[in-house]
Amino acid sequence: MAESLSGIGVSPGVAAGPVAQMAPPPVVPTDAAPSGDPEAENQAAMAAMKAVATSLEERAARAPGEAASVLAAQAMMAEDPTLASKVTDGVQAGKAAITAVVDAFEEFRAMLAAAGPYMAERVADLDDLRNRTVATLLGVPMPGVPDPGHPFVLVALDLAPADTATLDADRVKAIITEEGGPTSHTAILAKSLGIPAVVTCHGATAIAEGETVLVDGTEGSVAVAPDEATVAEALDAEQRKLAALEAVSGPGRTSDGHPVQLLVNIAGDKDLEPAAAADSEGVGLFRTEFLFLDRPNAPTLEEQQAVYQRVFDAFPGRKVVVRTLDAGADKPLEFVTVPDEPNPALGVRGLRTSRRHPELLEEQLTAVAQAASASGAQVWVMAPMVSTTAEAAAFAEQVRGHGLSSGGVMVEVPAAAIRARHVAAACDFMSIGTNDLSQYTYAADRMAGELADLLDAWQPALLDLVRMTAEAGKALGKPVGVCGEAASDPLLALVFVGLGITSLSMAPVSIPAVRAAVAAHTLAECRGLATLALDAEDGRDARNAVRAATRG
Repeated sequence: MAESLSGIGVSPGVAAGPVAQMAPPPVVPTDAAPSGDPEAENQAAMAAMKAVATSLEERAARAPGEAASVLAAQAMMAEDPTLASKVTDGVQAGKAAITAVVDAFEEFRAMLAAAGPYMAERVADLDDLRNRTVATLLGVPMPGVPDPGHPFVLVALDLAPADTATLDADRVKAIITEEGGPTSHTAILAKSLGIPAVVTCHGATAIAEGETVLVDGTEGSVAVAPDEATVAEALDAEQRKLAALEAVSGPGRTSDGHPVQLLVNIAGDKDLEPAAAADSEGVGLFRTEFLFLDRPNAPTLEEQQAVYQRVFDAFPGRKVVVRTLDAGADKPLEFVTVPDEPNPALGVRGLRTSRRHPELLEEQLTAVAQAASASGAQVWVMAPMVSTTAEAAAFAEQVRGHGLSSGGVMVEVPAAAIRARHVAAACDFMSIGTNDLSQYTYAADRMAGELADLLDAWQPALLDLVRMTAEAGKALGKPVGVCGEAASDPLLALVFVGLGITSLSMAPVSIPAVRAAVAAHTLAECRGLATLALDAEDGRDARNAVRAATRG
């Protein structure tokens, strides 16, 4: 009988294939002797770091929007002047280039780990940069994704952004990692590529190289050494499921006709082709920070307007919800973010950056308004990290002052959900970001794999906040959407509909399954499922109760 492993399914689909384990990092020599020429040692170290940064920048140029942003941010870390200075100090102190590099990265790593949860989550990215720099200095193969010469299932302890961003979906049939969380880079990028993925799967790295596994990225299960009949049955069932999804199209509707808008998330105009081609009703989350990242100054008004125009023009007659700059925390900006902020996750981020730099928001709204006026899209604008009614009111007024029709807010902070009726009264719409709302509700870092149970969007406490927000919107006739990763879960989508959510925004690849799930249930059935989830003890029980009810 096949061994069964379980984890968290973060990208839907079923696939089978032989395992290829991630290539290990290079072995750092412990007896590296300096050449006696500090200048030459320093030049070698700087050249290696520059080569790594250039390689990442080249990958970013080829990658889709979400992946490009992640890779560009990592390349920027490789060129951090503080890190380079530490390497130079080590060389001048008599260390060999490779020793100076390793020691500098270790010191920098400790600084990040101590800088609060949002910076600590970048430690894995820094480790990857160290390994790539060491490999370059040693002249050995770069650590990363293997190339066995045939399609395979990739297994790793965890994956760095550089590993996931340029994966070939035709060769990598599925991804399994022992670490990582439901909102990790692996989860987000695997979903954008349409590759089934399971994270936090304990025992995965012990699977033998070449062993066949059957991966279910929806259920979060991995069968090791399944028999051929089991594999064939699972793959056939997946094909039947996909065929059934293709039979349902058009606007989101429950089986009794209740409308639920199905929208796509995009991170820039690089995402436009798959997003515009998806059978959606528009964009529920247009992340604009990609324009601001990895540069010394803010983009000009003209730069912004040109990008916004391309996005709006791709969705004529459809809704496009623009999220204003979400900087700070895990997305620091050289010209905005305070480097020594004690707790970035709870600091000046999202809309709060306009307290220090009001000109950034003002110019962004001007660019959005100018692009919107020349477009046929229905442009809505929302602010991230809103906590109070006063913030919501001031932002909505500022949006309308630019001639834009709809100014809304993201509900990511429990305070906004608790006071949702007041917040809703102050703006035109609300959109729930489940990733941040989860971490702030449970005081759990959203990237911490060992806290994945707390970060589960099925947790009843989180669903209670969603319910409160949706009820407030309904009472005042204001739309309330969900644009976090949770919206892409077909089963959870039914619960959201039952709670009163009016729109769901997700990666384009997730829309068919969500549409089919909603179309197969009445609004009353969705409300019954929502009650089951709210009455559960925890996230696991909520998911199991709803799954059992839908299968029954």
